[in-house]
Amino acid sequence: MDITIHSSFLPHNDADAALAFYRDTLGFEVRKDVAYHGMRWLTVGPAGQPDTSIVLHPPAAAPGITDDERRTIAEMMAKGTYGMIILATADLDGTFERLQASGAEVIQEPTMQPYGIRDCAFRDPSGNHIRINEVR
Repeated sequence: MDITIHSSFLPHNDADAALAFYRDTLGFEVRKDVAYHGMRWLTVGPAGQPDTSIVLHPPAAAPGITDDERRTIAEMMAKGTYGMIILATADLDGTFERLQASGAEVIQEPTMQPYGIRDCAFRDPSGNHIRINEVR
């Protein structure tokens, strides 16, 4: 089998704030910006990796979702426990400094983890947990 990761999904509760974070702060390319029935989906990805994307979506867009589920999702997003993605960079310290200077919410400064990975963590404007691993 030849399988690759094409897209992963993270929820957003403010498309403009998500766009500013992923495009302007992380430097990702905007691949799609789609509005439909008052909602907005953004597809972004790292430059030079056209086959790998993150789809930032309105969490209430799933068919059949109940009001209770919407409330639970909103609560989990606010706590940063609903969505997560792990990114990687060769320059963890420089990346951390740029993200911190942008005003992104720091969860953890660069740290050597007991399982052998050095990483840091932030939250995006919707509360999603963004971990960044150092690639050696």
